[in-house]
Amino acid sequence: MKDWFQLARNYEADMIEIRRYLHQYPELSFQEVHTHHFILQELRKLDFEINPRVGKNGITATIKGHGDGPTIAFRADFDALPIQDMKETSYKSKVPGVMHACGHDGHTAILLIVARLLHEHKAQLKGNVVLIFQYGEELNPGGATEMIQDNCLEGVDRIYGNHLWSGYPTGTIHTRNGAMMASPDEFNITLHGKGGHGAKPHETIDPIVILAEFVLSAQKIVSRTLDPVTEAVISFGSIHAGDADNVIPDKATLRGTVRTFSPETQQHVYHKMDKLLQGLALANDITYEFEYDKGYLPVYNHEAPYEKIKTAANELNFRYQDADLMMVGEDFSHYLHVRPGAFFLTGCGNAQKESTWPHHSPKFDIDESAMKYAVSMFMKILEVEKVL
Repeated sequence: MKDWFQLARNYEADMIEIRRYLHQYPELSFQEVHTHHFILQELRKLDFEINPRVGKNGITATIKGHGDGPTIAFRADFDALPIQDMKETSYKSKVPGVMHACGHDGHTAILLIVARLLHEHKAQLKGNVVLIFQYGEELNPGGATEMIQDNCLEGVDRIYGNHLWSGYPTGTIHTRNGAMMASPDEFNITLHGKGGHGAKPHETIDPIVILAEFVLSAQKIVSRTLDPVTEAVISFGSIHAGDADNVIPDKATLRGTVRTFSPETQQHVYHKMDKLLQGLALANDITYEFEYDKGYLPVYNHEAPYEKIKTAANELNFRYQDADLMMVGEDFSHYLHVRPGAFFLTGCGNAQKESTWPHHSPKFDIDESAMKYAVSMFMKILEVEKVL
């Protein structure tokens, strides 16, 4: 067996250079023109069959082996977020209001180095490897569904994905069997009342008071209508009503998110929210608008690929621990709905390198030394899968 960690370390400087370049030139979801071109340039230096346009901006690169081993797919995402980079580093984003605040630049660098290692070891391949470079992960409906519809998984037996994770220490590996990440739904609510002077509330139908009643009552949906062992979250992120201190407005708006792990729980929460709004409308003579957008499917790892990730981490002598159940969302879930596979996290949190900021923070960064662990994991997974 090869020392994949050492082989990955040999490419560490190149990997950091790629990651820092991408970090300086981020592009928003579904707008990844330059990043798409950069990835293609790198792949065309190697011996891969390349499909340069899968879905809107996606790329697949396939390398074929000489035996009867399985076809394994690896996925990396490469879009950025509408966030101003507040770090003071030499590789700070040069695009105002846009930054890689979730590690996707690192994911792309990792998979490009995996491509180089596969190119070097093509003669040893007993199966096929498909590298999926995906756009638009950060913005619902995500790029995964479009790439799947464009046959990026054709012929693939299993698929694996990795996410650098600042909440775990650098170099640690984490995954879990079954449910791992939630379905991230979004909702918008507008209550229409009757405005008037703040000194004469009896002549109005105050939408602010009714909205406040909804916010408080909605908490009971999780705490009092779901089994206590069922995981679900309702969170409110934005409330707006009126512009003056002495005027009761005509309407009040509310935005928030629901996180669940099953379609049944998802539907239950939606139904209860709507029933609560119906009751408030009837009791208070208001009208309302309720927009509910379902997010990505929950990330649900299949047992056999989950076990292979654990085996790979243990054979590499990496520190492995089952991941926490997370309420964040990831459109890698859509691949797992079509093919068996699993998603794992590579810790990149290091307080000394200021890389423990949460994902989507304007100061988010990664400990770049973590990337070689992810490269090693991908290559070792191929050994465990008997592709190498």
